[in-house]
Amino acid sequence: MVELTLLCVAANAEAVSDALIDELGALSASVEDADAGTDSEQALFGEPGMAPAGSWERSVVKALFLDAALARQATVDLQSTWSEAVHLRSIGPVPDQDWVTLTQAQFAPTEITPGFWIVPSWHEPPPDATRVIRLDPGMAFGTGTHPTTRMCLRRLARRSSDAEASWDRVLDYGCGSGILAIGAARFGAASIDAVDIDPLAVEATRTNARINEVTLQAGLPDAAQGRYDLVLANILATPLKLLAPVLCEHLNAGGELLLAGLLDRQAEEIAAVYAPWLRLTVSDSEEGWVLLTGTAPPTRMASSPR
Repeated sequence: MVELTLLCVAANAEAVSDALIDELGALSASVEDADAGTDSEQALFGEPGMAPAGSWERSVVKALFLDAALARQATVDLQSTWSEAVHLRSIGPVPDQDWVTLTQAQFAPTEITPGFWIVPSWHEPPPDATRVIRLDPGMAFGTGTHPTTRMCLRRLARRSSDAEASWDRVLDYGCGSGILAIGAARFGAASIDAVDIDPLAVEATRTNARINEVTLQAGLPDAAQGRYDLVLANILATPLKLLAPVLCEHLNAGGELLLAGLLDRQAEEIAAVYAPWLRLTVSDSEEGWVLLTGTAPPTRMASSPR
């Protein structure tokens, strides 16, 4: 296997990447900042499914091919179309790797709070582990390594010691791997619903629940029925804004809402969106991400703000 590296102007980078996969036989292609690691590096931020604001002035397109002949022919074809806008940097072999071992080396046990650990299947739990979630990286978000997941799990662990925290029903909205739903079960939740728009995430949640010997109901969003004592949503700012009426309608009077997947600069805006239903505050922060939490009023919440 060989890697083809091209230098492109910003206007052509995505089109070149698409052409490599769709027309020229590349196994994969990616676009990167050509000035990464230099004083000219340009940070771009966006959310999945949405293009980031702006683009890199100079982009590197990298593509994998089965052999060098295919990579060279792809370069010729691209330069015949885009002329001076595409420049060859290199064509070189990709070193053989034990990808399984390499992947496993990147995921070690993760401590959430003292005694509470996320442990991949290829590791033994640490000696001091009293609560363990067994979880391997897969197709759905949530392995315990991202700050947003860790903050939600920390909140579950800390609130479980509060005598006022009683979670007969829990909803994990946007469950991904199911890690938060499983975490709620580890800390005493009696009935748990986990929902996601992605069927693969639903299946991943069911699989991980079986591995951890946890009972929960996983399904698409319409499987969330009624009201809950705790609602968790670790998604992103844009869907969290759209979901405000839905998530708040699912809260019992006095129920707790946990929102994650938010950058510090987005907290104020999200709190304003949810203000008609409840007051949200930043209860944790890590690496520029924040956890917003709030408690529903002690009387039954209306289906829409008044």
